Amino acid sequence: MIAAPAAAVASAIPATSVWTDMFTLEIPPIEKVLRTVLVYVAIVLVLRIAGKRLLAQMNALDLVVVLLISNVVQNAIIGADNSVVGGVLGVIVLIVVNDLFDRLAQRFAWARWLLEGRSTILISDGVIDEPAVRRLGLTDHDVMEALHSQGADKPAEVRSAVISPGGRINVAIHRDDQPASYGELRAAIEDLKRHIDTKGA
Repeated sequence: MIAAPAAAVASAIPATSVWTDMFTLEIPPIEKVLRTVLVYVAIVLVLRIAGKRLLAQMNALDLVVVLLISNVVQNAIIGADNSVVGGVLGVIVLIVVNDLFDRLAQRFAWARWLLEGRSTILISDGVIDEPAVRRLGLTDHDVMEALHSQGADKPAEVRSAVISPGGRINVAIHRDDQPASYGELRAAIEDLKRHIDTKGA
């Protein structure tokens, strides 16, 4: 049997079916909206329970979990619908719901605590709060990396280190306790020499 030419096969497919598949919702719009909202809320709660460490120091295992989560919830959001309209509707719902939650968190303290949690002090006056670090699932190595990235060499130089609900570790340093670098010493010596030369002139 001789295969039909590609043009003949293409012409046999109704053009209207392509447009129908692309732009016709296969599930009710309200179901699409509810699926998207429920999955969004569920992920927010999971991240809230998982704590700040997942956001602060994501290791290889955490990355695998995040990638799998995105794949798992995909079917929960789209359901039996693969249309372009359904995808656009899902995006719009996500943006609107996220903006609503963000406005609630900005306006009400209770909403901010519920959705994001509170900041946690990791270091106070050079002393690491070991129970707080362990409770967040962090390690001393994680804390030291954050200190080094913000200019501190050791906890004794830190006035405070606080991890925000978003997972960022903010470090306030005792500048007087920090050892001076070679460049800083050289600049100070040159400045002193200029000062002496000015006085002697």
